[in-house]
Amino acid sequence: MSSVRGLLAASVISIQNSCFIYPACQKCFSRLILDSRRFNCLKCGCAGEAKDASYRYRLSLKIADTNDLFDITVFGSCLDPFFGVTAENLQRCIQDFNQLSGETNTDASPGVLVQAVETCFIGKRFIFGV
Repeated sequence: MSSVRGLLAASVISIQNSCFIYPACQKCFSRLILDSRRFNCLKCGCAGEAKDASYRYRLSLKIADTNDLFDITVFGSCLDPFFGVTAENLQRCIQDFNQLSGETNTDASPGVLVQAVETCFIGKRFIFGV
């Protein structure tokens, strides 16, 4: 893996998935394994109660500069301004919405949220740190 860092000005072509938030380990930021009561990090061994799990943004995009296409994933609080809330608060809103609507797929974001994210990002040009 290259250690060269740089900036890339590119336009968003598509959103790669509809799951924008994941339960994240507070120590290593890896995805947590959740069940109804507990969470567990397979990478560092951190564990706790499911209600105390923290959430983090993860936005997978297909982007294009003038010459190439790239798959890129943007993580963390740099997405707070775009969503208008922290990942924790958005997770609570999604949970409440899914409960009210009877949605059983807890990994799915509501369709209206997916549409809003697509409207916000697709066709827009951003500078990505890579």
